[in-house]
Amino acid sequence: MLKMKLFYCLIIFVFAGTIFAQKDVDVNAPGAKNPILPGWFADPTIKKFGDIYYIYATTDNEMLASGAPTVWYSKDFKNWYNYIMEIPSFSAQSITNFWAPDIIEGDNGKYYLYFGNCEIGCNIYGYVSDSPVGPWKKLSEKDVPVISNGYPRENFPSLDAQFFTDTDGKIYSYWGTWVHYNGGYAVGELDKDSMSKMKNSTNIPLEQTPAPFEAAYMMKKGSKYILMYSGASCHDETYNVRYSYSDSPYGPFIPGKNNPILSTNNDQTVHGPGHHSVLKENDDYYIVYHKHDYPMTRGGLARQVCMDKMVFENDSIIKTVVPSSRGIKDLVKSVAPEDIAFGAKTAASSFYHLKSTQYDYEYKTSYATDDNNATMWKAADNSTPQHLIIDLGSEKKVKRVMTQFEFASYYYQYKLEYSLNGIKWLQYADKSKNKTAGSPMIDDHDVTTRYIKLTVLGTEKTGLYAAVWNIKVYSSLFDVPLNLKNKESNTVSAAKSTKKLLVDLDAATIADKTPIATIKNKGTIGGIFSKSGEVFLEKTEGIKALNFKKGALTLDKSLPKSLSWNGSYTVATWVKNPEIAKEGEILASWCDRAQFGLANSYNALAYNSGPYGAGVHLDGHFDMKFNKLPEANEWHYLVLTFDGVVEKVYVDGVLNNSQNMLLSSAIDKAKIIIGASDIGENFSGFIASLRMYDYALNQDEVVKMMNQTKPKKE
Repeated sequence: MLKMKLFYCLIIFVFAGTIFAQKDVDVNAPGAKNPILPGWFADPTIKKFGDIYYIYATTDNEMLASGAPTVWYSKDFKNWYNYIMEIPSFSAQSITNFWAPDIIEGDNGKYYLYFGNCEIGCNIYGYVSDSPVGPWKKLSEKDVPVISNGYPRENFPSLDAQFFTDTDGKIYSYWGTWVHYNGGYAVGELDKDSMSKMKNSTNIPLEQTPAPFEAAYMMKKGSKYILMYSGASCHDETYNVRYSYSDSPYGPFIPGKNNPILSTNNDQTVHGPGHHSVLKENDDYYIVYHKHDYPMTRGGLARQVCMDKMVFENDSIIKTVVPSSRGIKDLVKSVAPEDIAFGAKTAASSFYHLKSTQYDYEYKTSYATDDNNATMWKAADNSTPQHLIIDLGSEKKVKRVMTQFEFASYYYQYKLEYSLNGIKWLQYADKSKNKTAGSPMIDDHDVTTRYIKLTVLGTEKTGLYAAVWNIKVYSSLFDVPLNLKNKESNTVSAAKSTKKLLVDLDAATIADKTPIATIKNKGTIGGIFSKSGEVFLEKTEGIKALNFKKGALTLDKSLPKSLSWNGSYTVATWVKNPEIAKEGEILASWCDRAQFGLANSYNALAYNSGPYGAGVHLDGHFDMKFNKLPEANEWHYLVLTFDGVVEKVYVDGVLNNSQNMLLSSAIDKAKIIIGASDIGENFSGFIASLRMYDYALNQDEVVKMMNQTKPKKE
């Protein structure tokens, strides 16, 4: 009996241990394995060529998911290295969109890269190389798409193509986006002679893939063809992964009974998972997908790549995937030595505390040494220099420091120093003039030290923060697979904020009966405002103001570089709107919507009742409305601020709404316009004053400025 009790206890112990082992970890836990990449990447395609794993992805969180064409590679799933691929531009223009790439190895040993682009219609283009990382050569010198917009049906958008090689050697592609509007995914066979055109293409009836959106992915399990895809909306928590199955690559497909199989989890730490690929390792399957960041950036385009186990019940049923922060541990044995900075104490010049209407979150210094790609240290503002100090606890040999900055495809200028006592510092690596991007940045030296100090001196793009996902420190060197190096950038380092008042327009300072064909800007950038249309100097209830009636004031000065890209700003104005329209009513604009044609490259302040009602970025997924609309026909102090992380709108000194953002503001050909946008959208009301700064005022400063500038009756 005692033996039986011990046997049952052992079973219970093993079972409890299994349950415990499967318990997820906190999203901010040190050593968490999801996300697997340190940075903003989406739509991942994972491949294994030889003994190296590659992840091809959309570079996210910049220019509406239109960052550099990059690939990540690794031998151990622990250390991933980023490389910016050399891809020839179109003949007529450069390539901006590099969306949802896929790659296949041809029978000839060459590699074929395909990706979506919407700059000349929404098409799939193809490139070829002798290597999985390029350099790449066009499949068509005349830029003829492999899959063109409107194929196989008129107006069908050809994006998100994934290629599948069947057991008989035939290659099929599955593609389509906004599928619920466009009647079903498309399928066709790739012409293997050219690898550059499709044949026998058709659409899969919509009812065979219920509730679709985009991102079809085909795989085979036994004799069954499993067509996986993403449903709902990629912008929010509804995004999910679904599947249907068939006996043929063309269908008909039977929807999986347990759809969706991957969704936002209960505590929303895995938020909006989708657009995936699958890795088969021995007899196990792993789903590699993206999820939204936390705190979540507006529009859901700051995504990160994750991986979890995927299990089949049989050849036609996929079990529900349990998304995790824990991720997959020790999929491949790593030969890299111990990271002696893991868990080390840290101190910094500052850290960012995000406080908004949605979030209260700290980008702690300790996040730089926690080996967790969901967390990062970020300085308190986007000024430089900023520094971070790592205390290794005792004197140790240091031969390599690997730094993963927030943006892998932009360079950071920095220096590394070391110290035995934290007082006297010696140079470890001088990258103060660095113009080469990469992740990680690898700096080798041979020293004995206790403290390592990173000082960020500048960034490639205006408004980017000193921010680090992880810093790893090693006492011995180890091989880096491929050991590729990015080309040096020819871009000058980012302009910094002047911390000054750029634009100062005050109706009270304009003499009565003065013609207002031109008005002098009293801000630091100077210049003259020229009137177009109907703008009059009037008194309303004894307050002198400019009355805009389908008119505008345009400044003749170029915008300062400090407002470019992700540069901070404040626009503050005293305004009265007699009748509030549902759209338009632009109070001020200062970006060129045509330069990139992308939502996040345009900024304006509006006063309307619609979803574009406060902060305007040309797309309802990114615009910011007023949570509580300021009353019509009353004077209000409206202030729009952006500090490089959060955009906020204040009404009469009170925070009204906010959202996390990252911008790519297009200012090269733009003008500062008061009372309209660059295409009209005129304001029809009164402006007593308007000020613009190239930094973000905090709430106390907003209230102080409101009291100082409140218009007085004459």
